[in-house]
Amino acid sequence: MTLSVALRHRFAGFTLDVDFQAQAGVTALFGRSGSGKTSVINAVAGLLRPDAGRITLDGRDLANSETGRFLPPHRRGLGYVFQDSRLFPHLSVRQNLLYGRWFARHADRIIFDDVVALLGIGDLLDRRPGALSGGEKQRVAIGRALLSRPRMLLMDEPLAALDDARKSEILPYLERLRDQTRIPILYVSHAMSEVARLATTLVILQDGKVMRAGPLGQLMSDPETAGHLGAEQAGSVLSARVEAHDDDGLTRLSTPLGQLLVPQVSAAPGHLLRLRIHAQDVMLSLTAPQGISALNVLPATVRTVMPGTGPDVLVQLSVGQDHLLARVTARSATALALNPGRPVFAIVKSVAVTRRD
Repeated sequence: MTLSVALRHRFAGFTLDVDFQAQAGVTALFGRSGSGKTSVINAVAGLLRPDAGRITLDGRDLANSETGRFLPPHRRGLGYVFQDSRLFPHLSVRQNLLYGRWFARHADRIIFDDVVALLGIGDLLDRRPGALSGGEKQRVAIGRALLSRPRMLLMDEPLAALDDARKSEILPYLERLRDQTRIPILYVSHAMSEVARLATTLVILQDGKVMRAGPLGQLMSDPETAGHLGAEQAGSVLSARVEAHDDDGLTRLSTPLGQLLVPQVSAAPGHLLRLRIHAQDVMLSLTAPQGISALNVLPATVRTVMPGTGPDVLVQLSVGQDHLLARVTARSATALALNPGRPVFAIVKSVAVTRRD
């Protein structure tokens, strides 16, 4: 399923002018506050009528300024999860969920039970929203949207109002939603930790325009993307498989870069996950280091070197079957003669990879 968005809309002192496509999986709209993320998702939902442009879902026009077509929200077949859950306070969780199912063209008991199991809300069905935590409310809101049988799910900063503990609670459910359903998701966030964990496609917005768009892994390891994310957010996102848990509290991961040791992961051997390595946590050496505390030493080759925003440079490395991004000072890059083709060793401290990564 493909969503195509090409629109232009003028606000007071701000013009939204975007053009991108969202494929299957999770497409994340990422950018700072005021970049136009919510305006885009509202246009897709039918809550904003753009001045010009066209929005199509699987070739069907949701909005087209040339033909004058503009489907109202209830005819678009989309589910919307807002930053606040917007549950009906006078209804139980079960009744809130059934309200979403009322909109479905084909509703049945099996789908209801599947959604309840997927989101782990079976014990909440008889409660009212006032008795739920923030994370529980959001899971119910997602369930209500799913039970409307949407062709696509829209999520606007669904975790922004939650503390870190509640975010950690709900993120695994969002991963299950991505992996176990075929419903494409358009996900708005300004938190790169969420985007790196959930997205398959990344669209970076700045001042109402698309700066970069493409597969998440490819963009995250591209030095040109770092300028739009900020130096502290720059890094690489890798697929990984849990190999084993060692007795000293470390977990061995199999990645396209090779084996990596990280602090123990709460997942069984064989489990697939994502790993984020920040560019600032990667050191470089011309020779295989000895007598150091870092456990992850990876043979690599310099691919590109790009000046950063200060006295630093971003170095894209070819490692194994993938790429890794390193952030070092320009002085170090000069001293090491870091030019394309240069063989180096990339060093990643195990403890630099946190649970959030």
